[in-house]
Amino acid sequence: MQIAERTVASFHYTLTDDAGKVIDSSAGAQPLAYLHGAGNIVPGLEKALEGRSAGDKFDVVVSPEEGYGTPNEMLIQVVPREAFQGVDELEVGMQFQAQTPQGAISVVIAKIEDGMVTVDGNHPLAGQNLNFAIEVVEVREASVEEVLHGHVHGAGGHHH
Repeated sequence: MQIAERTVASFHYTLTDDAGKVIDSSAGAQPLAYLHGAGNIVPGLEKALEGRSAGDKFDVVVSPEEGYGTPNEMLIQVVPREAFQGVDELEVGMQFQAQTPQGAISVVIAKIEDGMVTVDGNHPLAGQNLNFAIEVVEVREASVEEVLHGHVHGAGGHHH
């Protein structure tokens, strides 16, 4: 069976940056299972998996536009230190939830200088190529419930 709309695919992956540094991997863990066509993984990887079958091994480079996007300057803000009431020590790299008119987003402290804190709401991998080494483990028909819910149930997926 080939990966297509309304199939569940399970695959092992290793994700590296352009320098070859491992960012994430399923090695030593369960393969990642997703519902194809439901937008559960980055678009470029989903496109590369289309038509593949169990046993296929391949490498794919996903561009920022097909991955986590390009950095959006609107998601970078400089706020006064006082905005972090109740937090004694601030450090670059700390994560917080920020409230926006569109709802809560995760932000990371990018810089602290002269009582001002620069926070970045972009995905940490925005603007980067995603280099995947993939091994497709299994492809099966999605259940009606999985299609209706828009995600995988059971092993490697969501449990209700």
